[in-house]
Amino acid sequence: MIDDTLPTVTLPDRVVVPALGLGTWQMGEDAGKAEQEIAALREGIDRGITLIDTAEMYGEGGAERLVGEAISGRRDEVFLVSKVHPWNASRKGTIAACERSLTRMKTGRIDLYLLHWRGEHPLAETVEAFEELRRQGRIGAWGVSNFDLADMRELMEVPGGENCAANQVLYNLSRRGVEYDLLPWCQKRGIAVMAYSPIEQGSLARNDTLIHIAKAYQATPAQVALAFLLERDGVIAIPKSSHASRVAENREAAKLDLTDDDLAALDAAFPPPSRPTPLEMI
Repeated sequence: MIDDTLPTVTLPDRVVVPALGLGTWQMGEDAGKAEQEIAALREGIDRGITLIDTAEMYGEGGAERLVGEAISGRRDEVFLVSKVHPWNASRKGTIAACERSLTRMKTGRIDLYLLHWRGEHPLAETVEAFEELRRQGRIGAWGVSNFDLADMRELMEVPGGENCAANQVLYNLSRRGVEYDLLPWCQKRGIAVMAYSPIEQGSLARNDTLIHIAKAYQATPAQVALAFLLERDGVIAIPKSSHASRVAENREAAKLDLTDDDLAALDAAFPPPSRPTPLEMI
């Protein structure tokens, strides 16, 4: 069930997901932090942030195992996203990688399965595998990550490519290049854009403009940065935090209603793109 106080995004298959999710990059790498990281993910679920994003790359499977522990007994509450390594993304390799991810997370289904970035394997092979996994019920939908506009257009020419449900990209106030062409293109086609590193790994929290706007709302700069993304149609922000208190703080960002003056100030501090910009990655 979706928390009705959170903004939502509707995927092409009409599944509705929260526009604020839980990232897990750099989780599952230190056994000494596992209890704290699991608690942070569970805090998010408790607060209605039920979309969890992970990948086989994160912690070499450690993040997926961590997610499996966090959602134990609560799988039906969660919308689970994971990703396949590009070097595993042949037809057979994708299916095998998916099975390994399912085993690590102790589940029979990944709700959204993404190609992490483009590699040596033809897109046609990867899409064929995604479609087979979807027919088998092993995944609910599939998408891509780190695909620029030219990549997306090429994907649409592949048999089955039109079934792409999402594109996960680097997008935040300091990385707005996608707004020129990629974001509108995806919005027009109902393809969700998942914004990773939405607070620029914390650096946006030190920006003077964000600090000034945040003070007016008795909020934090990070909450303002998230609120900016949550106002965009079809965008899902997936901040990562290993601390339950920070997850709770992120959740409060959904309550901010930025004014036109706020948005103008953000545009002045972080100008939107005036020309096509190559997609950035970290």
